[in-house]
Amino acid sequence: MRLVMYVLAVALLIVGSALSTDAANVTDKGLILYFSFDEAKGGKLVDETGSGNDGEIVDGGKIDKGKGKYKGAMLFEKGADSVTVDSFKELEDYTDNSYLFWLNFTDPNSGGWDQIIAKKAPGSDRSPGIWTCNRVPLHIHYRFNPGNAGTHCAGPDGENDTFDENKWYHIAGVKEKAELKFYVDGKEVVKIAVPKDHAQGAEKLYIGRTGYNAAKFWIDDLYVYDRAVSAKEVTEIMDGKLLPVEPADKLASTWGQLKKRRD
Repeated sequence: MRLVMYVLAVALLIVGSALSTDAANVTDKGLILYFSFDEAKGGKLVDETGSGNDGEIVDGGKIDKGKGKYKGAMLFEKGADSVTVDSFKELEDYTDNSYLFWLNFTDPNSGGWDQIIAKKAPGSDRSPGIWTCNRVPLHIHYRFNPGNAGTHCAGPDGENDTFDENKWYHIAGVKEKAELKFYVDGKEVVKIAVPKDHAQGAEKLYIGRTGYNAAKFWIDDLYVYDRAVSAKEVTEIMDGKLLPVEPADKLASTWGQLKKRRD
């Protein structure tokens, strides 16, 4: 009897451990990269899809566990602040793609092109490239090559509108074939033609500084997809309700249950 009980206890520990590990990863169709910005480990941001494509904190960039829209966030407060993600196949190959993240500007634009995010490709830094527009105070310039096409100086209500400082906004850029849809707080505010086959290939993903200085901002919950997400999915992701995660025993749990919204 003791042996049976021991075996059952070990089995339960193994199953529990497996479930905990699976549930910790955020999974969704086409989700190739996810950073919560809740913590850094050994100078790295852990890719919480479980794929191992961690981000390296190259210079600056500070995590504050209580500053995010959802728990922690990362502050880029100096022009040199930068995080890089090494190239991997899905990042190099996508044509349709979606980038979704929370953004809180701490300072106005410098008067130049201040970088937020860039996926580089050989000969290009626009796959996509996301900057603050070279206007004061704050707009978003979201572009693809060839042709340098996308939003010009977009804000919460479309082109030529401005973002406020010290306010959280949910940003989503969804490229499907030859069209970019730009969402702010779940609302589509710009729809514009972009190259169907944009520049791609082996290069890094950057948050903050590239050849351009970093913009000044907090960032939280960055999701990168190698497909175009729907308008409904934009809202669900914004609300912390990523599609169900299914651990090995098919016991479904949602990320919205795992990661609590701050008051």
